[in-house]
Order: sequence, then C-alpha cells, then structure tokens
Amino acid sequence: MSIKDKFLTYISYDTQSDPDSNSYPSTKKQFALAEVLVNELKELGLQQVMCDEFCYVYGILPGNNNVSTKIGLIAHMDTATEVTGKNVNPQIIDKYDGSDIKIDENHLLSPKEYPSLNKAIGHTLITTDGKTLLGADDKAGIAIIMETLEKLVKENLPHPTIYVCFTPDEEIGRGTDKFNYDFFQADFAYTIDGGDTSLINFENFNAASAVVEVTGLSIHPGSAKDKMINSQHIAMEFHSLLDTQMRPEHTSGYQGFNHLNNMEGSVEKTTLNYIIRNHNMNEFKKQMEDFRNIENFLNHKYPTKPIKLTITESYLNMRELVLSKPIVLEYPIKALKRCKIEPSFDPIRGGTDGARLSFGGLITPNLGTGSYNHHGVMEYADIDEMNKMVEVVITMLSIIE
Repeated sequence: MSIKDKFLTYISYDTQSDPDSNSYPSTKKQFALAEVLVNELKELGLQQVMCDEFCYVYGILPGNNNVSTKIGLIAHMDTATEVTGKNVNPQIIDKYDGSDIKIDENHLLSPKEYPSLNKAIGHTLITTDGKTLLGADDKAGIAIIMETLEKLVKENLPHPTIYVCFTPDEEIGRGTDKFNYDFFQADFAYTIDGGDTSLINFENFNAASAVVEVTGLSIHPGSAKDKMINSQHIAMEFHSLLDTQMRPEHTSGYQGFNHLNNMEGSVEKTTLNYIIRNHNMNEFKKQMEDFRNIENFLNHKYPTKPIKLTITESYLNMRELVLSKPIVLEYPIKALKRCKIEPSFDPIRGGTDGARLSFGGLITPNLGTGSYNHHGVMEYADIDEMNKMVEVVITMLSIIE
C-alpha cells in the first residue's frame, strides 16, 4: 500500500477517546486499529510485536548498521473529542490548483484563511466532508512511521534499532499513563504528531487544571432576602476577578492563558472547570497563585466560605530536558536540511506525549506530519508532505551514530 492508502485505511477506524471514561484505554474501539497495526508490523518482520491490555502497540526493528544507539518512533491512535471521528468520508483532491476548496455547503477551505495551502499547489490533499474530523492527528503520523518501516525493510536501508509505539488516549492527556518504559529501551525518541514538516517542537506548555466548586443555599425567591446564596453569582464573581487578557482568545506564541473550559450550575451548586497554561514556569506558578488568592478573598468575603478550589498539575515544559541532550535536536535538523527543508521551531500551545515521556526519562521532541487544522471539520492532510516526512525520517535514521 502507498502512504495514501495506509492513511485512508487508518482513518476509516473510529478511535475517538473519551475523557469521561475511567478505563484504559478509554474506549475499546481503539483496539480495532491496534489489531490492524499489529498485523502490519508482524508482516514487516518486526520483533516482539504486541498490543498490551491497555491498547499500546509495540514492536522492534533491529538495526542493520552496527550503530549502538536505539531510537523510538511514536504516534497516537485516538482522535480528538471535539468532533466525531465516526464514518469519516474523506475527499481526495489530486494536483491541488491553489483555489478555494468547498468542503460542504457551510465550510470553505481557502488559502486566504489557511495560508498553509499556498505551498500545497500540485499536491494531493485529503479533506473531510464537513461532517467529521479527518483523523490526521495522528493517523498521518502512524502512516508516516509505517511507510518508513516498510521502506527500511524492503529496500534494506541503513538504520539503527528502532522501537515503535502507537499509543491510545493521547487526546485526553493519558497517552503515556500506561507506557511500558521497561520494554521501550530507546535512548531517545520522536513523536510524529501533526503540523508542518519543517517543524521541530521541543517546547510545550506547563499545564494544570483547576476545578472551582461553589456551594450556595437555595431559598424560595419569594422569601430569599438575606437568606439565599446564589452559587452562580459567586462563580461569575470568581471568573470576573481573573485577568481578562489572559483568556486564550487574547493570547498567542509564548503567552499563557486561563481557559474556562466548562461551567455547570444552579443556585445550590456551581462548578467551573479551567485549564491553566504557560511556557514560563514562574508565570505558571503565579497563575495558580492568582486562583488561590481569589479563593481566599471570596471565602473571606462570604461567611459561608463557599469556594473550594482544586488545582492539579498535568504536565510540564520539556524544553530544558531536551536541551540537556542537544544531539536529539541535531539529528532532525541535519535531516531536514539534507532534504532541502529549512527547520523551524514553534512552541507547542498545548501538551504532548513527548513532554510526559521526557519527564519519564525518555527525551522525546515532536516532528511534523504535513497535516493541518486538527480537531475539526477543516482538517486536511497533504500526502506529498507526508511522503517528504518519510524521506526526512529515513535520512535522520541513516545519520544517527
């Protein structure tokens, strides 16, 4: 199969994860794609291929060039929760001409709004039909890894020992919860997970979640004077005390934010769910302290002490860990340049399995896939860029010492 056919096969499987599930994996349907990948890895002759009880797919391709360094290639199988990934109906555009692409009656993929299309002229693109996401995040990464392995094996290309892992539940922040570090004996690794092929991501947000629970007292509104405590009003007061310029819609680049992700309430009980993000550790700590200060202020203002705040740290910025082992960046930089691509570096305004793996002892920056506009109906994959990324990865493997 070509990389295009691999990709179309993988996106045909609904692998959406579920943040409300307590099981591992969060959805059993992820096993269906895992089984396909296990069979393909076995057909290629990889060793110790398995899918464990938590839906992690593993395999090892022994090296053939007497290099002792062992590296890992990682991508995730699940898709995002914002838009369904069921019954994906991909639209294939051969030799894209640079014009607007009509996804459906309500969605237009235009290079004016999405300038990444300007460099896709003449390429094969795959889009959605406007009813689902595409699943290129991260099935494009899976296709790139599988195509790389196939070329290495069939063309007997030089490479070190490669550990492969396809993970579940990355989109809900659990992609490394059950990762088998004991099996995965790579010296370092790369996630192949979204974005322009020129990008090397080694910086991500420091991240935390905050749950603000507000307790009120319900009294019949006809006799509520000096008795009712409306938790919704106090919740809105809490939110109003946060810096309005630190909302995601007002930030970019390295700027952090406080994002009110969900709120549910009544007079008696209101809950606010926030995510807190910042690349800078000191500013990250200050944001969390702001939440605590507001909690203390309102609990002092109201005698019933209605606010209960719970902050949970999610993951940290891997920048310093990656920079402590610069060779991990030098290899993809050299490979991109040899493939006539100028490397670029953008901080990830989000999280990555690579950050958690790096803090677990496996340094893991992220490389691109040539797919764009993830998590929604405007998502598309550039097959030519995906093939170029295969070339980059193979080149990188050939220069690892």
